[in-house]
Amino acid sequence: MPKSFGAKLSEVFETHGQLCVGIDPHAELLEAWGLDDSADSLLSFGRAVIEAAISRVGIIKPQVSFFERHGSSGFAALEVLTREARDAGLMVIADAKRGDIGTTMDAYLDAWLGKRAPFYADSLTVSPYLGAGVYLDKMGEYFERGKGVISLVATSNPEGASVQLGVAKGQFEAIGRVNQIAAGPGDKFGPVGAVIGATLNLNRFGLELENQGAVKTPILAPGFGAQGAELSDLKRLFGEAASTVIASVSRSVLQAGPSGLAKAIDNHKLELERIG
Repeated sequence: MPKSFGAKLSEVFETHGQLCVGIDPHAELLEAWGLDDSADSLLSFGRAVIEAAISRVGIIKPQVSFFERHGSSGFAALEVLTREARDAGLMVIADAKRGDIGTTMDAYLDAWLGKRAPFYADSLTVSPYLGAGVYLDKMGEYFERGKGVISLVATSNPEGASVQLGVAKGQFEAIGRVNQIAAGPGDKFGPVGAVIGATLNLNRFGLELENQGAVKTPILAPGFGAQGAELSDLKRLFGEAASTVIASVSRSVLQAGPSGLAKAIDNHKLELERIG
């Protein structure tokens, strides 16, 4: 039987720590790397990040939009990169923020998490705007195969608060209830995560991160590095839930260029180890 998502995440945290490196090949970065804005460059860019990540971190997070903008050739590059990351022993979070109803959501899940999915992903970011049930009610077979989903709860962009303030607390609690049921035997983490921005004043959202029960909700936290949050402040920002956080960095690593990626990742790991 495949390892559960929670078991895989626990192993990654124990072996490599909580840092996650994004693969975000936007046009400005490609230019800064001396690459043209093409699908071939996406492969070169992504492979450089994967090579630097191996043995340093256990999770990479490709931002799907930067591949989608190149159409079918961009998606073909993403197919290759996600499978190469898997073969290198990395967990893959596909940052696609999909969300819909009925057979449309079935198709999204099948594309990213299905048995014959063209892409490889251990987990997929999803949007709960149409209701968490549109994806959670469909996840049983995926959980059994070691897959997970990570739902937007409280995002780091200031525009998000107008929608999220009134519902984030209830959504986080609902995710927690699912995790208590869906986790594998002995798992520390459940298969449903929550995106919670590191740059937020979490008190405004009423999130009770410390009251999660025996099975914890993984928290994917963007906002570290270039967006302003300090990795060394992880414990101050997330309190008792700090040990559940997947600390995501992208620009602050990627702007180091292909020759500086490894050192940048190492520096970020050192900062994360200085949790205060």
